[in-house]
Amino acid sequence: MGNLLKVLTCTELDQGPNFFLDFENAQPTDCEREVWNQVNAVLQESESILSDLQAYKGAGQEIRDAIQNPNDIHLQEKAWNSVCPLVVRLKRFYEFSLRLEKALQSLLESLTAPHIENEVNNEMANRMSLFYAEATPMLKTLSNATTSFVSDNKTLPIENTTDCLSTMASVCKVMLETPEYRSRFTSEDTLMFCMRVMVGVIILYDHVHPVGAFCKTSKMDMKGCIKVLKEQPPDSVEGLLNALRYSKANV
Repeated sequence: MGNLLKVLTCTELDQGPNFFLDFENAQPTDCEREVWNQVNAVLQESESILSDLQAYKGAGQEIRDAIQNPNDIHLQEKAWNSVCPLVVRLKRFYEFSLRLEKALQSLLESLTAPHIENEVNNEMANRMSLFYAEATPMLKTLSNATTSFVSDNKTLPIENTTDCLSTMASVCKVMLETPEYRSRFTSEDTLMFCMRVMVGVIILYDHVHPVGAFCKTSKMDMKGCIKVLKEQPPDSVEGLLNALRYSKANV
């Protein structure tokens, strides 16, 4: 990991690092398969979660009508019937975040220290209220999972985790900024995948590293990563750029 990071961040190479990672056709090895299955199951479920989130409309009007008319049984029942299915959906979103948290911790363990075991505390009622109090609950779950992984494993050098994250960001940046590599991908979805991973690991790095991802001494090439994003169609990267702007842990 360290040697790969040195290659990715080296500025003395005439043509930059020369390598290609075939994200579209990569397959897990036997020793990776258990973690791969866990992460893949979460990623597969994420498609329906995202669709459900995009279709979520809430029941604000029904709730307001019921509050303003406490003696109107019809409005009380209407609000109740509107809210109950939404609570079920919110519970599903929260339970997905727990699976996402576990998957990330398993992935970090396999990348930085395969023999470490962690426990995750699931107190449903209290954690749901805290979960939805956050502006970006899913992102907060991931950053908390990464931070907890580091704090719970004090014998593991923090550089093992931060170098892993910065390497992943550098890999994605190189793939995106090199026309030869971009042309090998058969789907635009793969390019979006690279951009999302790059932004995601930058944010996680910023939450874990003592001085963050945006300082001059950071191993993250922030100028290069932002340049790559700004070279893409604005509609496709606006949300990613906003995530970088508003999810900083170190300001």
